[in-house]
Parts: sequence; C-alpha cells; structure tokens
Amino acid sequence: MQSSGTAPSRDSAPAPDSPAQQPVTLASGSLGLAESTIMGVAGNAPAFSVAASTATLIATVGVLSPASLLYCGLIMFGAALAFRKLNKIDPNAGASYAWVSAIFGPTLGFFAGWSVLIAQAVFMISGTVPVATATLALTVPHLVADTSAVAFVAAAWLVVIIAIAIKGIKLASYVQVFLTTIEVAVLAVIVGAALVKFGSHPAHPFSWSWFALSQFTPGMFAKGALTAVFVFWGWDIALNLNEETKDAGRIPGYAAIAAVIIAVLLFVGFAVAALLTLTDAEIDTAGTGIVQAVADKLFPQPWSYIAVIAVMLSTIGTLEASILGFTRTLYAKSRGGSLHERYSRLHPQWQTPWIASLALLVIGVSLVIGSSYLPTVATIMRDSVNTIGFQASFYYALACFACAWSHWHVRREGAIPFLLTVVWPSFSAVFLIFVATYSIPTFDLATNLVGLGGIAVGVIPLLMHRKRRQAVLSGTA
Repeated sequence: MQSSGTAPSRDSAPAPDSPAQQPVTLASGSLGLAESTIMGVAGNAPAFSVAASTATLIATVGVLSPASLLYCGLIMFGAALAFRKLNKIDPNAGASYAWVSAIFGPTLGFFAGWSVLIAQAVFMISGTVPVATATLALTVPHLVADTSAVAFVAAAWLVVIIAIAIKGIKLASYVQVFLTTIEVAVLAVIVGAALVKFGSHPAHPFSWSWFALSQFTPGMFAKGALTAVFVFWGWDIALNLNEETKDAGRIPGYAAIAAVIIAVLLFVGFAVAALLTLTDAEIDTAGTGIVQAVADKLFPQPWSYIAVIAVMLSTIGTLEASILGFTRTLYAKSRGGSLHERYSRLHPQWQTPWIASLALLVIGVSLVIGSSYLPTVATIMRDSVNTIGFQASFYYALACFACAWSHWHVRREGAIPFLLTVVWPSFSAVFLIFVATYSIPTFDLATNLVGLGGIAVGVIPLLMHRKRRQAVLSGTA
C-alpha cells in the first residue's frame, strides 16, 4: 500500500508549540477488542436484519435460504480479510475512503467514501422506521400504518441517538454493549429452542441439500445474494472506529472478522430455525414480523415478546453504529480535504465530530420526513434496503480490489497468504460488482435515483473540493 504522498493526511496542520494548544483528536484507546467486536456485530444488526429479510429471502430462494446466507457470508468474509489487511497498514477512520484513495487515487477513493455516506444516510430511514413503528405499536397502535406519524416518531428517535453519539464514544460503546448483548442472547435462545422443539417434527423436514450450492441457478443465487448483501452490511463500523480503538492497527481488523463470523452463525441459524418452525404460509403471513412469529410458536406469552424487544434493541443499536460510521467517514473525508473542513472539527470535551453529527441529523430528519410521502411503510423499507445493498456492494468491492492490487507481491510468500490477501478478496469484489450490476434492472425508479443518482451527485463535491484536497496532500493547507 503506497500511502506516502497519496494517503489522506491525519495531520494537515503543523503541530502547535504549546501542549495546551494541541488540536483535539478522536478519543484514541477508548475501545478494546470486545467493544470493537460488539460494534461490528451491532453494525450487522442481527435481530433487525433477520426480521427485515428472512421472509423475503425464503420467498425468493425457499429452503436454500441457509445456503444463500452461508455463501454470501463467505463472500463478505473475503471483504473482512481485505479490510483487516488494509487497516493493519493504515488505521484511518475513513477506512475504505482512505485506502482506496491511497491505492487507486483520490477520485475512486472519494466515491468509495461517498457510497459509505449515502448508504448510512439512507439507513436513517430503514433504521428509524422499524423503531418508530414498534414504538407506535406499544403506545398508539392505530397509528402504526400512518406514514406521517411514523416519520415524526422516527425523527424523535434520531435526535436521541445522535445526542448519545455526540456525547462521546465511551457512552456510545456502553449503550451498544447493553443493546447488542441482549439481542444476540435472545436470537441464540430462539435458534436453540427451535432446534430442540421442532427438530423431530419440523414444518420443513431438514436436509443437508439446504446448503448445496449446486441447487442454485445463477439467477436464483443472484436474487438471494441481493438481499444477503444488505443482511451482512455494517460490520465495517469496527474499522471506522479504529482511531478510537486500542492497538488501532490490529484490534479493529480482528473485531471485523469476529463480527462477520458471529453474523454468519446467527443469520444461517435463524434461517434454519424459521424453516423448521414455520410453514410457507406462516412465513408469508409473518413478513417482517417473522422473529415474533417464531417466538410465538416456541414460548408462551408474554415470554414470546422477547422477540419484539430484541428487534427493537437491534434496530436502535445498528442505528447508533451507522451514525458513528457516517460521522467518522465524513470527518475523515473532511480532514483529507475531500469535503469542507468544518466536518473535521471535534468537540473539545467529548472528542467527537459534532458538526458532522449535526449534519447527519439534518439529512436524516429530511429523509425521514420525505419518506412519509411514500404510500406505505413497506415501500419505504423496500426502497431503502435495496439502495443500501447497492451502495455497500460498490464500496466493499473497491476496498477488496485495493487490497488485492496493493498486495500482489504476497504471491511469493506462499499459497495461504496469497489466498487470504489476493484471491479471496478479489473473488469477493467480482461477486459484489456482479450483484450490484444485476440488481439495477430489478430496481424501481426511486431506488435507482437514490442508488445510482446518489453516486453521480458526488461529482459536485468532488469538483468543488479538488483544490483543497491537493493543498492538504501537499501540506500547504
């Protein structure tokens, strides 16, 4: 990785003489391996992801859902390997933005980071809407289908969670540990109970063919993969927080890999549990309430309501993780000269990019209010999920190619290093590009406008800040 002279500088201004005048930095050393891993798992949002996608995935590929998740998980593991390798060389809060800029130049790097921002901004819709609907279901159920009421409550949740993120990374990590530990425990209990209770008389008789790659047609696999990319998206938050993590070059990479492994086990396990527990008709009826539907058949009420709690906590947790990822990426792009310098300003006490957080609040509330004009909550969720999957495929693929290109020399070090550093990430990149390309004709106009149009709009800030970036790289800013 040729970072000298091309990588975004983290010290764009000369250091002041007086220690009291030292510039504010991110709170380095705040997170350990356990907290960093939990952040990565929270980014994946296990309970939210299975609730949002399992019924759709089963409707698309049937009993091959576990296989679709397993093989797409292996693809995503290749991306995690690439992120770990790149982070080891350059621990930068910009992650894919910084690494792609260093290896393929500032233009591709800009769009890698821009895709991260678009995906996480759109998630302000798909993340807040389920929390809002759950809140309304518990308080004023007759307003659950009212898109205006959902938008108002979603905006309120967004304000609360961004306030926590601004307050400091330690507070955010404490909240995340609490939320994610509960949701993972609940999902594990549900999967285990389903295997015990319905293993001998399942709704769908178990077969190892559920995991057979040979059962797929190319088209069927691509359709399942489109959903699976969204399911696995988000673990890279562990890398966005690398400058705030102990041993920044090592721990975030291992945390990302651990998060992907945990996600694969939970996602595949729940897909099997759903097939064992529910009939096709029950799965179709359950829709995004599939976690609750499985829990209802496993536990008597009110114990089955733990599923509702798990999904709600998961959604809040992953929303916080996305906010952290967005603000760190925006901070790093601003610090590197790719965007206005205001977004690189940190709060003097809390050491967080507070202006970037306020910018996200404005963007998020605007998107949530705008989404209220769509006809149904289901339409809002579908369009946002598809857009995120497209954007994630784009920037993960660029980072994977960057890793393979910059580490081609490891072929001299043996087959295993070459496989883990070049072959696997390259295969993952090609697959992700295929999924993104395949998905474009399947999107409606709104999704394509946000998905493709969102990337195209990035040309404007790219050109606006080209001179500033050159000044930062040359050290004259």
